[in-house]
Parts: sequence; C-alpha cells; structure tokens
Amino acid sequence: MSVLEVSSRPRSRWLIPDGAQPDVVAALRGELGLPEVACRLLATRGHIAGDTAKRYLRPRLDHLEDGGLLDLGVAVERLRRAALNGEIVMIHGDYDVDGMASTTILVRTLESLGVRAVPFIPRRLTDGYDLTSAGVDAAKSASATLVVTCDCGTSAIAPVAALRAAGIDVIIADHHLPTGEMAAPNALLNPKRPGCPSRDKDLCAAGVVFKLALALVRAAGGNENLVFGMLDLVALATIADIAPLRGENRVLARYGLKLMNETPSTGIAALIRSAGLQGKPITAGRVGFVIAPRLNAVGRLGHALRGVELLLARDDHTANSIARELEEMNVRRQEIDQQTLVRARARVLELDLDSTFGIVLAEEGWHPGVIGIVASRMVEEFGRPAVLIGLDGVEGKGSGRSISRFDLHSGLTECADLLIRYGGHRSAAGVTIAAGRVAEFAARFNEVAKSHLTTDDLVPELRIDLEMPLSDANEQLESVFRHFEPCGMGNPSPVLMARRVSITGAPRTIGKDGLKVVLAQGEGSITAVGWGLAPRRGELIEGAFYDVAFRLERDEYRGVSRLQARLIDFRPA
Repeated sequence: MSVLEVSSRPRSRWLIPDGAQPDVVAALRGELGLPEVACRLLATRGHIAGDTAKRYLRPRLDHLEDGGLLDLGVAVERLRRAALNGEIVMIHGDYDVDGMASTTILVRTLESLGVRAVPFIPRRLTDGYDLTSAGVDAAKSASATLVVTCDCGTSAIAPVAALRAAGIDVIIADHHLPTGEMAAPNALLNPKRPGCPSRDKDLCAAGVVFKLALALVRAAGGNENLVFGMLDLVALATIADIAPLRGENRVLARYGLKLMNETPSTGIAALIRSAGLQGKPITAGRVGFVIAPRLNAVGRLGHALRGVELLLARDDHTANSIARELEEMNVRRQEIDQQTLVRARARVLELDLDSTFGIVLAEEGWHPGVIGIVASRMVEEFGRPAVLIGLDGVEGKGSGRSISRFDLHSGLTECADLLIRYGGHRSAAGVTIAAGRVAEFAARFNEVAKSHLTTDDLVPELRIDLEMPLSDANEQLESVFRHFEPCGMGNPSPVLMARRVSITGAPRTIGKDGLKVVLAQGEGSITAVGWGLAPRRGELIEGAFYDVAFRLERDEYRGVSRLQARLIDFRPA
C-alpha cells in the first residue's frame, strides 16, 4: 500500500446554521417566486431583502463601480500621451494565469489605440517573482519609455526607482497586499493600497486592468466592446486566482463565463478543445480545475510568455499548436506534482502533529513551479498552514498556503527578518529564503501559528447551507441553484444536509478513490458519488442510518445528463 492510500485527513466539524426566519423566507417567496428551499438558502446567506437577492441572482454589468481606483486618471492620461507620441510601452506581467491574462488585456487594448505594446513575463526559475532587475533590463532593451506592471510591482521599490532614474515612467496595476513601504511609480492602481476608494477590495489584477482598459478606451474615444469582449480573460484570471466570487468579481465572472460558452477568444477556445471540454458547459469549476492548470503549467515549467502568446493568438493554427505544448507540459507538471507530494507527505507523517501548528518543509531539487500545488494538498489533508521550499544551493524559493483561520501574509510578516523576500495574500504567499535559515524559519513559523491558532482551529470545518429532506433534492432545485453560479471562493456551491438517510445496496469504489452509493430516505432516493471517500467504504452498512452532506449537480456521461449528489461527508445518524 502506497503512502497516498492511507488518509490522515481529520474528520470535519459540521457547522449547521440556524434556520432562516419564516417571515423573511415567505417575503422572498412572494417577491421572487422561487421554491421555499431556495429562499431559505438566500436568507441563510444574508440576502434577506428582495432587491439584494435579485442583484445577487441577476448580476449586471451596470453593477460595476465606474472607476474607483486611486491614480486611475493619472494612469489613463499617461497612457493616452504614450499613444499620441508613438511611445513603446512594455507590459510586465506575472507568470501565473492572472498575470498572463491581465498582460493580454492591456496589450490588446493598447494595440487597438495604435500603441506599440511589448509584453514581458519574467522566467520563474531565473528572474524570480515580481518586478526585478530582469524587468528593468528588458524595458531598457525594448527602448520603452513607459512600463506598466500587471499583477506585481506594489512593493518593488528599488526596481521602480531604477526605471524612473533611467527616464522610464511606471504604472503599477496590482492587487497584492503591500508588505510595508510601497514603490513610488507615476501611478499605483491597487484596491488594497491604503487610501484607495475602491469599494471592492477583492479584484484580481485582471479586474484592475479591465477597469484601466475601459477607462482608457473611453477617454480615447475607442471601442468599448473590445474591452467588454475580453471578459472571458477577466473571468479566467478571477477564477484561477481564487478571488472571492462576490461583488464585482461575481459580475465579471458571470459575464466572462457566458463569453467562454458562446464566443470564446481564439486562445481560450484552443484551451477548451485541448482539455476535451468542447461542447460541454464551461463552469467556474472547469475553469479552475481543468483550463487554468494548463496555462499555469507553462508558467511553472516553461516560460509564461508562451501563455500570453496563446491568449493573444488570432488564428486557430497558432492557438492549437501552443495549446498542445501546454497540454504536454501539464502532463509533465502532474508527474512532478505526484513525486513531490509523496515525499512531502511522508515527511509530514514523521512530524509530531500534536505540537506542529504550522508546517515548513524544504528539500534540494524540489521544483519551485509545483510546490504551491503540493502545499495546497498538505493544507487539505493535515489542516495546517504549510510552506514548501525548493532549495537550490544557498537559497530557496517557497510557496505557502493556509487554512481559513490563519492569515498567512500576516504570519510571514512576523518572520520577515528571516526571509529575503515574501509577498502574497491571506491564503497564499511566496517566500525567498537563505538555505541556512530554513530551520530557524520553520521553528518561528510554527510558534507564530501556535500563537494564533487553537487545536480546534486545526479541525476542518464543513459549513452546511441547508438541512432538508432528500426528496427536495430534485431537478427543480438543481435548476434554481444554477442562478447561484458562478460558485467558488466567497460564494461556495450550496452544501445540503439530510438526516437519517439509509444506504441502498452495497457501496462500490469507482475510479482511483471514488465511492458510489445510492441514498434513500422515505420517498426520495438519489445516486451519490464521493471522490476521495473510497477509504471510508467500510464505514457504510446497508440498512444503517447516516446524516449526509452533499452538493446537487448534474452528471454528464456519454451524452446523457443525470441528477446526482456529490457526497462530501457522512456520519452515523
């Protein structure tokens, strides 16, 4: 038995909400004409007034804030001047999907206004993260007089100063939390910077660049439809960057997914074909778990500029050729993931987990491009924040992921004196560290985690949205739930709970680790599939009663669509 066949994932603590007020549910039913169970869900999620519920169920483009970013006017004016003067503008992106997509949006927009826009993406393994000396040198080589960063730059104090000293202006379009003092560009567009009036602080870089592009085109008298036609790129980035799908992100993702399903750009259409999704609904889940990893693979193992070339492609031949490259690279990335995962998991199992609240692992040869994915797996299984570091001689580059109860960026700030560089968000971050300080960092990080977390915080939480009879899990409800999409971070797909459900027939294993059962309760029954639950098959006994937590979804197989339950967890009734 391999180390991966034994699950040490702690059992989840179910959080069951208080029932919604009957008068609120009745009012929503009267105003919206939806089933009671759907109105209960809306009320449970805080949409207790008809107008806010309608705004949630029917997001529109006119719900977007007009501008709202500090320095937006300065950035627009400088870009208009670049267009009038025939300047060369270098667009400096990042090597993840958000960086590639935002770079593509700005290049296309500037080219539509007659600007010569030169895309640049640093190489992950040699140039490192953020705007660095590599970007400064590239701008000089391109004879650029203006650099616009996408998804980086807020804390790049020295490189920005070097560019401006060389007579090159700088506009930063970013969304990362400042790690202290901020750079001093000509304009800094970042909803998270102190003093920014933007009402929505959750935009990813592509969302910020979308607003910049729209404001620029409007000021220049250009074609707004060009910018709105790139909402598929904004949705791709928003979902891939795990930005909360609420507020403006919900609007951007909803319209972007509509574009992906109806008239995707040439590059995204090629990705859809190469992933085997042609003719299937493109959902937020398929973007996040199928399409985005193929683009991220080139940023992890190759040169992310190739991803930008795919997104900029205007003909199917070019796009299909690059998409095939990315497909092959993604397969190789998965192989490296698996090797690293096996080793990392074995090392965690050697730790005293009773005294380990924050995990730090480092090894020579771990690929910096995949350790973030493996760190996510460690967090999922062991319920603790984790930082994995790939060592290369005297230095290491790491990626961290966190649990909901622990602010990773803040935790790293408490370890800042041990790090060469760090940056990121509450739930994900990157670090650069001297190899000789890893042990000290591991001890400090664990102590920081201990000071902010309790043992209860390390138990995964499963938030139940609704308790209901199994008979209510029907076609009508699944149809209503489609209006709650797109679902993801900040707007999870509804988790339903049914009590005293029995198992009909013998549970069976499907695929590598899936469990397939038939759930029954009174008049209702439904087929359920639980991925990753095969090791728990022996806990289910025919005729016994269980409480089950599940999501309602459609299973499409060989052209036939069926309603099924996605089993998340179960426990004895």
